[in-house]
Amino acid sequence: MSDRYIRDISTLRIADAEEAGGKGANMGELVAAKLPVPPGFVLLRDCYRDSMAAGGVDDDLAQLHRDALEHVADTVHLPERCEQLQGLVQKAGIADAVRAPLLDAYRKLGPNAVVAVRSSATGEDGADASFAGMNATITNVSGEDALVEAVLRCWMSLFSPRVITYRASRSFTGIPAMAVVVQQMIDSEKAGVAFTADPSNGAQDRVVIEGAFGLGEVVVSGLVEPDTYIVSKESLEILDVRLGHQSFKIVRGPDGNDKRVDLSDGRADARVLDDSELRRIAELAIATERHNGCPQDTEWAISGGQVYLVQARPITTLRHTAPPTSNEHAVLARGLAAAPGVATGKVRVLETPDQGDRLLEGEILVAQMTNPDWLPTIRRSAALVTDTGGMTCHAAIVARELGVPCIVGARTATRDLHDGTTVTVDGAHGRVLAGRVEEETPRARTQTIEGRMPVEIPTEVTGTKVYVNLAMPDTAEAVAAQGPDGVGLLRAELMLTEALQGRHPRDLIARGEEGTLVDGMVASVGRIAAAFGSRPVIYRATDFRSNEFRGLKGGEAYEPVEHNPMIGYRGCYRYIKEPDLFALELQALARVREQSPNVHLMIPFVRTRWELEECLSLVDASPLGRQRGLHRWVMAEVPSVVHWLPEYIGMGVDGVSIGSNDLTQLVLGVDRDSDICAELFDESDPAVLDAIGQIISTARKFGITSSLCGQAPSTKPAFAEHLVRMGITSVSVNPDALVAARRTIAAAERRLLLEAAR
Repeated sequence: MSDRYIRDISTLRIADAEEAGGKGANMGELVAAKLPVPPGFVLLRDCYRDSMAAGGVDDDLAQLHRDALEHVADTVHLPERCEQLQGLVQKAGIADAVRAPLLDAYRKLGPNAVVAVRSSATGEDGADASFAGMNATITNVSGEDALVEAVLRCWMSLFSPRVITYRASRSFTGIPAMAVVVQQMIDSEKAGVAFTADPSNGAQDRVVIEGAFGLGEVVVSGLVEPDTYIVSKESLEILDVRLGHQSFKIVRGPDGNDKRVDLSDGRADARVLDDSELRRIAELAIATERHNGCPQDTEWAISGGQVYLVQARPITTLRHTAPPTSNEHAVLARGLAAAPGVATGKVRVLETPDQGDRLLEGEILVAQMTNPDWLPTIRRSAALVTDTGGMTCHAAIVARELGVPCIVGARTATRDLHDGTTVTVDGAHGRVLAGRVEEETPRARTQTIEGRMPVEIPTEVTGTKVYVNLAMPDTAEAVAAQGPDGVGLLRAELMLTEALQGRHPRDLIARGEEGTLVDGMVASVGRIAAAFGSRPVIYRATDFRSNEFRGLKGGEAYEPVEHNPMIGYRGCYRYIKEPDLFALELQALARVREQSPNVHLMIPFVRTRWELEECLSLVDASPLGRQRGLHRWVMAEVPSVVHWLPEYIGMGVDGVSIGSNDLTQLVLGVDRDSDICAELFDESDPAVLDAIGQIISTARKFGITSSLCGQAPSTKPAFAEHLVRMGITSVSVNPDALVAARRTIAAAERRLLLEAAR
């Protein structure tokens, strides 16, 4: 009977994955490859199935699980269903027929052996899906009673809200089962992870190793900043070393539980791995990849000078950013890496958008800066390089959304690059190289639905909603297919420019052509709303600045000349001064919502209470304001919102979106579009975080939705963790950062859950 329930890890192979789960089968393959693996055994999935049947709960589990999958979008009641499911598992417990062989196998590891108990769900850790970090892992388990309890906790973790949501997102509709890996704990002095492909750019010619002192939990949970090393696969040469900062480590205490040990300043910044340890870890990771036939995500630990592999699974997603391009080519220009990707083509230097017809399909567009009028030209370009601009300028935002490699702030690109010259733009590293750079691009593990937009379903499930920022309808269907929770920021400006056909709106009104504008906006916004179905789409009303409006045909006759338009005639104040223009926008939204009630309105750049009151009265008096279910949002870009937000909520505002770019600009007094001052622009500055914290706190107090629009949640883990700790309900990022943002948010949520569990 024990062979039916228990298998030694050394006897398992990948063909046993259905019974032993992905984790158990993968560990068996490592043993078969003669790689160093701690001893242990696996409770096969029949242990779970037979225990549930013996406890008389199997039918109820199946019915409740089907119900949870069918109503997975009901986030209010999903936790209740999950509690019921977990309660049934706990009620059934471990059947006597399973308990006996389990304890017998445990005793063979030694008296009161210290083990790690890891879930190994059926279908887990396959080539196209990973439940990494979702199901339970319990470390430092010692004693028979503790072991039985740990196995039961693994089984119960099959039915957490995020696991059920993930299963639904991957169309895993079968009745789940759980195998469990029991493995002797390695009392590690150093531990970490090793990837046989670079997860940041997909390069498969290197091994990326992260390491920290003590147990590996601090690395995989993101509790500290580990060292990061890059090792060549071919030569095992150490290509790069980046030291992290580790203020503490976790070790196994005398009582068998995790113990936190603070590190001195010198130790906190010390290098974790020496060259020989790095090469040994790289060798083991490469051997794992060679044996399994695909890039691997491995976990390792060092104890007594011996390196052990404690886990391995396929890397399920590789990003599309190309590896750094060859150093053999001359660097013609440098700037800020605004949108990833590599493109080769002939240079086309243009001074104004009117010259756009000179750019041929696939050429490299080089301009001093772009504005919405450049959009048709950018669409045809292979890449974009600008002299000025920061990471949040028009060129950067549009290029990221279109998937066009882009470098901004290159200072003298329009002088240094010449028409007809063949160059390669390395958007991920901010370099323009001479000639065609032949670089083997890693094979993408995603598909492309249309154009350049990759479709990559996020493999993380988060309680914090992850929305996307959009500005145009071209990519709506492809972006929606990536699985965002909605559109947190739908910018109106580019769509309005197209609807206006480059003309100033007052020029259309003067000619009685308002209908052209409204029809164009209805078509654009309606396409985006339809692509996202029932998911919310938050439309930010037009926030052109006066200098941008002046750039439209006929604009000189209607727009003032401002020395600082960034804080001038824009946003909410403009609506109450020109209500006829605002009325056209509201009319278009009202028509869209007749077919797509998931669209809601957000008012940008609100400075004072009285102007918002005037603005909302215009909305209420319009056809849009009389529609049921309309949500009214405000952007939190001006520091005054910290003071006024309770008043805004009292006026009927039910959502606040923190525009971190403008808020950072106004708190720190730095032009966000300035490449000269780029290093001063820091969304994680304590002053900015304090303002953000106060806004989120007020939103929580009054029960309204809070969000943040910006890239920091996906690129700065510490910033994301701040937001999660503050209690933000959502973030909204550009489409190219969706997967990274969800991964970062998920890691932050796991850390909070871990702290709460302790």
